[in-house]
Amino acid sequence: MPRTDKESHLLPIFDQPEVILYRPRHPGEGHRHSRDIYTWEMSIYEPSMHSLQGDPASLGDYRGQTLLVVNVASKCGLTPQYEGLERLQKTYGDKGFTVIGFPCNQFGEQEPGSSAEIATFCSATYGVTFPMFEKVEVNGAGRHPVYEELVAVPDGDGEAGDIQWNFEKFLVSPTGEIVRRFRPMVDPEAPEVIDAIEATLPG
Repeated sequence: MPRTDKESHLLPIFDQPEVILYRPRHPGEGHRHSRDIYTWEMSIYEPSMHSLQGDPASLGDYRGQTLLVVNVASKCGLTPQYEGLERLQKTYGDKGFTVIGFPCNQFGEQEPGSSAEIATFCSATYGVTFPMFEKVEVNGAGRHPVYEELVAVPDGDGEAGDIQWNFEKFLVSPTGEIVRRFRPMVDPEAPEVIDAIEATLPG
């Protein structure tokens, strides 16, 4: 099928005789080898999962909001970061922002509890009101598809790859773009986190 002038700024990502899909060419993007062009890029909104309460859910439920995605644990030296995360939720929750928590037991087995135990701990100890999902793996062969997308994004030092420890944070724009990565020791209320959140809020 011949490409029209209107489509000339688009690159095909999937091409069959009756189906042609395109993705926008990013500014400054030059010629790309065909093996890169014909690549399906999963959206962070696509993978299905369950909430901490066991209900079917996905990050797609929060499309249009700014997200701070965090792998959390109840028995970690960084667990008090829940306090800062909850303050962010209260400060920006009515401005199109939400924290998203993913419990993970891969670091020192510091999240051993059941979903019910995790929910009780978070509510009773830190008054957590932001959404929490089911326990997942963030590294290794069992890494959840959401984290396959997240770990491809580099931090401020240009380093991508595995999650280092509990409470690593990823800022996701309202359109699903992963825009910033903050390592575990970065406090949720650090100036660089606050500035990034405020710059990414919808509207």
